[in-house]
Amino acid sequence: MVIFNRSAAIGQILRRCHRAVAAKNNNNKLTCFHGRWPTAEQRDFEQHMRIIPDFISEAEEQQLHEEVEPYMSRLRYEFDHWDDAIHGFRETERKKWYPSNREVLERVRQAAFEGAIMSYVHVLDLAADGVIKPHVDSTRYCGNTISGISLLSDSVMRLVRTSAEKYQQGNVGDGPSKDTSDNTTDDAYRHQPEAKLENNFYADILLPRRSLYIMSHSARYNFTHEILAKEQSQFLGNPINKTRRISIICRNDP
Repeated sequence: MVIFNRSAAIGQILRRCHRAVAAKNNNNKLTCFHGRWPTAEQRDFEQHMRIIPDFISEAEEQQLHEEVEPYMSRLRYEFDHWDDAIHGFRETERKKWYPSNREVLERVRQAAFEGAIMSYVHVLDLAADGVIKPHVDSTRYCGNTISGISLLSDSVMRLVRTSAEKYQQGNVGDGPSKDTSDNTTDDAYRHQPEAKLENNFYADILLPRRSLYIMSHSARYNFTHEILAKEQSQFLGNPINKTRRISIICRNDP
């Protein structure tokens, strides 16, 4: 009996090691580093910015899409956002989900978060010609991890090193409410610190359709993140056909 338990424990350790190696290999294939990265910063970034391809199946993608589409289709795409961070978008926050989709969100929690996630899940619908500009989510309104499932399209996320002090301190403006009955706003959670590419280091991340990205700790606090416009969507010199993209975004409490 003791031998059996010891063998089972060894098997679990080996499986965790295999998953860790697979995750690192996936990150290497889906991350392109630009500029001169300090060794320690790149090591931290590789640990804190993870991508899991094929996190959901085609059937699960369809289930998520079918749940949010009836509400999203009634909204107009907006091109004047309250903090100028997003153009060509529709968004809402959702607390109740169908049981099958709750199971998917529970998998997100297990993969990306050490504890609970915020009860409201952010649904962001970006038009084919939409863009998310460089920004950092406010530390006042979400914690150390942001994780999102990409539906309907591949896209490229760019993360640029910036100065954390510019957005972690100071006043906060207006932002979205958690009232899903409309798109009224009250308490901002996006800030746009300056993040120049010149003389800086940054990374382009390929987010395949049905993948999960997990952005935490140094990647979440010290880098702006953005979704490149359709005309700029390239990865390793290859064009990425960005079409309409829906992201299902989970966060933890501050």
